[in-house]
Amino acid sequence: MLVSVLAGVMIVGLLVLIVLIVIRFREDPVSTVFPDLPAAITLPEGVEVQAVTAGKGWYMIVTETGRALVYRTDGTEVSGTQLVLPD
Repeated sequence: MLVSVLAGVMIVGLLVLIVLIVIRFREDPVSTVFPDLPAAITLPEGVEVQAVTAGKGWYMIVTETGRALVYRTDGTEVSGTQLVLPD
């Protein structure tokens, strides 16, 4: 009896998961809005980019040396700071 109840609960749970996945993928995907970036980014001499991230009205470049450079979308540098990156 207990095994039958457990099997029934597991089957219902699996069906719920399948239905939720189907519902989620049938919806229109949320449109990804990328911020406006300049056509070219001027970086300091000798800087190599490790990562780029962006937000509303700004973007940040992390260099190989761990320096974070924050720019406005028009390409002007706002600030920069040294990050401690893991090895």
